[in-house]
Amino acid sequence: MTTQSILLLVLFLAVLLAAGYPLGLYMAKVAGDAPIRGLGWLQRGENFLYRLAGMKTGAERAMGWKHYAIALLVFNTIGAFFVYGLQRLQGVLPFNPQAMPGVSPDSSFNTAVSFVANTNWQGYSGEQTMSYLTQMLGLACQNFFSAATGIAVIFALVRGFSAKSSKSIGNFWVDLVRSTLYILLPLSLALSVVFMGEGVIQNFSPYKEVTLLDQVSYETPKVDAAGQAVLDAAGKPVMEAQVAATQTIAMGPVASQEAIKMLGTNGGGFFNVNSAHPYENPTFMSNFLQMLAIFIIPAGLCFTFGRMVGDMRQGWAVLAAMTLIFVVMTAGVFQAEQQANPALQALGVDQQQSTLQAGGNMEGKETRFGISSSALFAAVTTAASCGAVNSMHDSYMPLGGMVPLLLMQFGEVVFGGVGTGLYGMLMFAILAVFIAGLMIGRTPEYLGKKIQAHEMKMVSLAILVTPTLVLVGTAIAVMLEAGKVGVANPGAHGFSEILYAFTSAANNNGSAFAGLSANTPFYNVMLAIAMWFGRFAVIVPVLAVAGSLAAKQRLSANAGTMPTHGPMFIGLLVGVVILVGVLNYVPALALGPVIEHLQLFTQLP
Repeated sequence: MTTQSILLLVLFLAVLLAAGYPLGLYMAKVAGDAPIRGLGWLQRGENFLYRLAGMKTGAERAMGWKHYAIALLVFNTIGAFFVYGLQRLQGVLPFNPQAMPGVSPDSSFNTAVSFVANTNWQGYSGEQTMSYLTQMLGLACQNFFSAATGIAVIFALVRGFSAKSSKSIGNFWVDLVRSTLYILLPLSLALSVVFMGEGVIQNFSPYKEVTLLDQVSYETPKVDAAGQAVLDAAGKPVMEAQVAATQTIAMGPVASQEAIKMLGTNGGGFFNVNSAHPYENPTFMSNFLQMLAIFIIPAGLCFTFGRMVGDMRQGWAVLAAMTLIFVVMTAGVFQAEQQANPALQALGVDQQQSTLQAGGNMEGKETRFGISSSALFAAVTTAASCGAVNSMHDSYMPLGGMVPLLLMQFGEVVFGGVGTGLYGMLMFAILAVFIAGLMIGRTPEYLGKKIQAHEMKMVSLAILVTPTLVLVGTAIAVMLEAGKVGVANPGAHGFSEILYAFTSAANNNGSAFAGLSANTPFYNVMLAIAMWFGRFAVIVPVLAVAGSLAAKQRLSANAGTMPTHGPMFIGLLVGVVILVGVLNYVPALALGPVIEHLQLFTQLP
């Protein structure tokens, strides 16, 4: 690691901690029913929404975990149908200055599931496919709702830990509304204004056609009146010269979507190249703020957890485990990318100490960010299930590309998504105390709640569902021709592209190894299935755990209680997360990035 990389990482974590702590305490207030001082105007709006919906008040709002889960599933299913219909009909709807036609059925299905599941996997080019209305009313709104859903679930789970023999884990509708009104909307509004100040565009203008200062000459195959390629006597396409004198520059309401894309750990880009586009991420400062926005709510929720269970040390312990894994993995990607690609060195491209390779692997990275900011962004976005990218992970060194893969394969619990990261890490915490209990021959307890057979069954489901989706989906894709046809690179790297796609989808990340052409009926359907079950087949067991824990008495700590806030527990928690990830994925990783790394260094003279 270079000094620049170390300083950048330290600065990032210091600012994150300084901003995340007060936000976490504030979110603990949002999770309660008590009025929040100074926000009376928002509370009047909240109450108006409840009256408009004919919703009950007070204790009558209480939901058991099954009722909570049904409300959550119904809401998100309706959202998926709405986003699907909006895409299919966008050709006849307003706010479509480029006259974008309706999106194909399989792509609409994939995108609807993707944004509802907080994955934001994009098999399409945003500026060439989606109208302004679809971007705003469909995709941006789901960025809010999917993030609020994740926050609602962690609120429900933490109530399960803090409750004293209760049948209720809260009310989904209240949690959804309060998460949106009190957390996501204010932060997004403030951040979007800052982004506009940095140069992120925000308008409803038609795309701009500008004249190029230097015209570009190129050749294209000549076609006949029927649109068929004209062939010469040798059967090869006849080429004709073309000159490009103008360029189309996409416009749109970008800043408003960029803010919630990051804060909600959504990741879907307005433009095809996402945060590598200068209109989405123009400066070093905007890049730093985007990374901070990705982590700030997941980090803050650790402090929310500590405050709600009445012991801030518990929140610090979970945050420490997350940070420890993150720092080690980020150091790995820094180290991998800050060395030159030996294949390019063998070609002699670095003999003159060109800036392309002298500082490391710059392929697929923006020069305005460089290696350190690009590598840190890659670690942040895959640790936090965001999926936004400011560089092409497909161009990373084999081990550099393996780090984002591993961060996702750990279950997106290293900070993780908004809400999802913490409730995923708490599932691992329950598993850790269960293992510790087996070692010492005591009934395991966590935060005063006994962990018994029912909880362990639900925890096992929540932890194992995503590896199953990833490995089964990857196996099907590499066996079928429909899965192999979209792979641009043969061999180990092509396998990594497929593995990355299913890892990203099932873990609700959304980033991609760009070499895989995934906008096909096969991948649109397969990845949509992985995204849906990767999201909701985890949430339901988590809510079941919340309901079971809420119904139990909270026991007082005694001399035999295992402390869950000290270095020993932090080490145990980190070990369990890594062990589960290794056991699930090492064989698959060996077939992809590991063997590619060995090939890269052994096939050269």
